[in-house]
Amino acid sequence: MEIIQSRQNALVKTCVKLASHRRERLKSGVTLLDGPHLIRAALDAGLPPQRLLVAAGAVDKPEIVDLLGRFDGVPAVLADTLFGELTELESSSGILAVWPVPAAPAPRRDGLVLALDGVQDPGNVGAMLRTAAAAGVAQAWLSPACADAWSPKVLRAGMGAHFLLPLVERADLPALLADFGGRRAATLLQGSVPLYAADLRGDLALVMGSEGGGVSEEVAALTELRLRIPMRAGLESLNVGAAAAICLYERLRQAGGEAVQADPA
Repeated sequence: MEIIQSRQNALVKTCVKLASHRRERLKSGVTLLDGPHLIRAALDAGLPPQRLLVAAGAVDKPEIVDLLGRFDGVPAVLADTLFGELTELESSSGILAVWPVPAAPAPRRDGLVLALDGVQDPGNVGAMLRTAAAAGVAQAWLSPACADAWSPKVLRAGMGAHFLLPLVERADLPALLADFGGRRAATLLQGSVPLYAADLRGDLALVMGSEGGGVSEEVAALTELRLRIPMRAGLESLNVGAAAAICLYERLRQAGGEAVQADPA
């Protein structure tokens, strides 16, 4: 194992930048996975990390020993205080990974696609990706105004969804929706139909809008199916993550109730 005790170490400096700067993640093509769950999920998906960093006080923990045994490279062991400066978790997980972000796939023209239009809260983005992966979504598109899908906060909220769901970031949603071969739906009030009265089967691109402004006008103009979720009068709109879950699982119910792994083509 490589022992690291200095903040001036090149690997430590890189991790500090990756944890806090989207530009660094974009430039280097790597990000940080924080905690055993994410690292195990990446390994299970056949997507191994480049480096593992372990807190000195955690090297003997059984779950970390197991992960080290699955890693082909040389792990770096950091003093506990130094490791604590790299993690955003209040209770240190004891392990971090430098992980290469996969190349974006070609945008789909069919299947079930979830498009996020300016969703900015990392927790919402991660939760929606997690729901999308569970509900059998084939691909997710994130507009440039969305939170960075590969930030540590979104990765934690996604709980491994990133390793199962192909993502297209900084997506030109109007262009992709115009080219989509199926129907395009969005949660909008004007001209909408109740969610449970809509036919969601077949090729479908479902657009969810930002927390404050909803779906942008340019994107809304491209949708032919406008959905509203029935709600008790007097309440504000649902959280966008909850709304996405309701819509996706209504689609799953209509499709027969079983989430199938999407064809990667």
